[in-house]
Amino acid sequence: MTSTAQDSQLTIAGKTYRSRLLVGSGKYRDLQQTRDATLAAGAEIITVAIRRVNIGQDPHAPNLLDAVPPSEFTILPNTAGCYNAADAVYTLQLARELLNGHKLVKLEVLGDEKTLFPNMPETLKAAETLVRDGFDVMVYCSDDPIQAKMLEQIGCVAVMPLASLIGSGMGILNPWNLSLIIEQATVPVLVDAGVGTASDAAIAMELGCDGVLMNTAIAGARDPILMARAMRLAVEAGRAAFLAGRIPKRFAASPSSPVAGRPT
Repeated sequence: MTSTAQDSQLTIAGKTYRSRLLVGSGKYRDLQQTRDATLAAGAEIITVAIRRVNIGQDPHAPNLLDAVPPSEFTILPNTAGCYNAADAVYTLQLARELLNGHKLVKLEVLGDEKTLFPNMPETLKAAETLVRDGFDVMVYCSDDPIQAKMLEQIGCVAVMPLASLIGSGMGILNPWNLSLIIEQATVPVLVDAGVGTASDAAIAMELGCDGVLMNTAIAGARDPILMARAMRLAVEAGRAAFLAGRIPKRFAASPSSPVAGRPT
């Protein structure tokens, strides 16, 4: 009998996590709000855009690591703002130096500034280089099952297809492609980008995703701390529903109370 108590934990690159909700560190009012929202979300992994957030590059500016220290959270440096493989690889090599040899990273190579859709040829190229260089690569990608499988075969430790455009809040636009990726994957599949509210996160988990990563949906909410709590509950509820197994959809009614033994 399956229950959430018996559910296996999320494992990425050999490390297990209790929470299946990953959060970003951008767009908050200040570092204190970043910390408060991360704690409210129950997140253990927080992504950091190396090109935009100070984690030691500037000794004269506030350091994000003072608010979310590596002793409490797994820091996941990412390559937001990179549009080619070379820039992405260099950015993560810098992150490894700043974080004392940290290997777990999030790769994203963008195609253009308007859609922020992934540039998959450059993503594949960067992934090959980073894996050869000893990185544990979680990778933002299109919701193309073939490309996702190629990234897994390269050696990426998790694939992260977008639900919809980054920061759009449009939710999961193509659940069928996402389901195909989940069905074939032997590494964790996490929805990345496009989540707008708690129901989007729950749907991703009900489909069988191993986790969800979000930033704007929390940081851009009217009350980020309350939204962080809502997302935490949504991910937990969606996972529980996936494990429980939903009833099949039917085109006919089915009585919810017993009919056996009733007089005719």
